[in-house]
Amino acid sequence: MMTRKEIDAALKKRPSKRWSGEPGLGSVYGEEEIQAALDAVKDSMNYEKGFGFTSQPIVDFENAFANYVGTKHAIAVNSCGPGIDIVMRFLKLEPGDEVIVPPCNFIAAPISVYGNGGQVVWGDVIKETLELDPADVERKITPRTRAIFPVHMNGLSAPVNELLAVAARHPECRCGAPVVICDAARACGGGYDGGKIGKAGLATIFSLHTMKNITTLGEGGMITTDSDELATYARAVRMYGGGVEAWGTSNVMTKVQAAVGIVQLAKLDGFIADRRRLAKQRDELLSGIPEIRTPVEPADCVHSYYLYTCQVIDEWAGEKREKLIEMLDTEYGFRCGRANPPVYWGRKQLADCTDCTKTPISDLLGNTIFCPPIHPAMPEDDNRYICAAIADAVEKLRD
Repeated sequence: MMTRKEIDAALKKRPSKRWSGEPGLGSVYGEEEIQAALDAVKDSMNYEKGFGFTSQPIVDFENAFANYVGTKHAIAVNSCGPGIDIVMRFLKLEPGDEVIVPPCNFIAAPISVYGNGGQVVWGDVIKETLELDPADVERKITPRTRAIFPVHMNGLSAPVNELLAVAARHPECRCGAPVVICDAARACGGGYDGGKIGKAGLATIFSLHTMKNITTLGEGGMITTDSDELATYARAVRMYGGGVEAWGTSNVMTKVQAAVGIVQLAKLDGFIADRRRLAKQRDELLSGIPEIRTPVEPADCVHSYYLYTCQVIDEWAGEKREKLIEMLDTEYGFRCGRANPPVYWGRKQLADCTDCTKTPISDLLGNTIFCPPIHPAMPEDDNRYICAAIADAVEKLRD
């Protein structure tokens, strides 16, 4: 907790840059990434090699990623969204097949279920963690449930083992017990159950977008799985489906991206350590402010803090939360995110075809969550300034 004297001292050191809730570059690039990209380009000048889409840097990156998360397979793709679509297509959803998805989410997961012919069923989340609630999932499973699709929200692992146990208790579903698929777009490098996020469940899909914990030149994704069948399918349909007689298009990663990805992956634990150092400092600095709840980290998780997700108290939901975000922007010079309100709030096609009346916690969180900026390269003085600004703004709003 900061004293008034400490708040005043920190506010005198206003950051030289304008931080945003999700910086446009979520990792740090150095000369190593530039050299790796340059080497890959030079290697591709060989007319017999070219840039390829199954060349050695891609295979090396896949092997390194699989080894990092502890899975048998990792399949590189051009973005997380196509990776999610590939896994959804693997399920061969039929009309009426249900997939349980948390509404506090990015649009990619539910829209993929919708686009592949499935029925989205909203599973409410745990208020403290924003993660899909196994108890609510159990209430909403029906004989048509094909999959449970949690998101590792903002860098924290979902309770995957509990969700797997819920699935196992329902072998009567149309195709047997539902599978668990995980959206780890924001959680690369985080930990769960003594290992890395990406091992548990049928498959996990990662994003390597420019804002994420590591990025392959601005876009990219990875599917991890221990399933030989899914890995064969994914490798085929990311390039038109040859060999598995399935529809596919071109969703391949380039060798230049993969070469840079190898360098970024080697730095990932360092990036996460920096994020965690700032987050733990922030936990301490923001403690003792009764109107603000800081992120929770369950004992079996290692939060990667892609976002530092705070909540205002319920009494401040809506208008007062908005006023706080506005003050932090206009008076203190940094922008906070609202990641993420229920997706059915902003996507009519999902609202029209789903039951949006049974996720009250998600609806509340949509009006209480806010995400102050965090980044592995953020100076500690900037971190202290952000905390001091939140404390100062809350004190003004309290009056």
